[in-house]
Amino acid sequence: MKSYTEQLYLNTAKKQEFINITRQVEDAVKKSGVKEGLCLVNSMHITASVFINDAEGGLLKDFSAWLERLAPYGKDRYLHNLTGEDNGDAHLKRTVMGREVVIAVTGGSLDFGPWEQVFYGEFDGRRKKRVLIKIIGE
Repeated sequence: MKSYTEQLYLNTAKKQEFINITRQVEDAVKKSGVKEGLCLVNSMHITASVFINDAEGGLLKDFSAWLERLAPYGKDRYLHNLTGEDNGDAHLKRTVMGREVVIAVTGGSLDFGPWEQVFYGEFDGRRKKRVLIKIIGE
């Protein structure tokens, strides 16, 4: 069995942002040489997410608006912020959007359904963060 690990480093310009990382994940699969297996893509920060969905601009804006309604930003809204932080909302948004995705690798390619793309979701940005890509298989 082969194993391949790659890390992406991202630094967003905004506090909340969605970045399509499909191409980087596809490139990692090609570098791995794995033809049949699994690809894990994992956000390595507790205020960021990795998820799969459609790369449609309106949908991404809908996610942002929806998340802001669920967990609005505000220093005085969350007990977590009493520790001196101001990112209680980002922790909740990450929980809703998920920590990681696992994608089948078939014939050396990501085995997606129609329209599926991999996204990094940032909820407490403007600093360097890391995404782990781990591919295993034959």
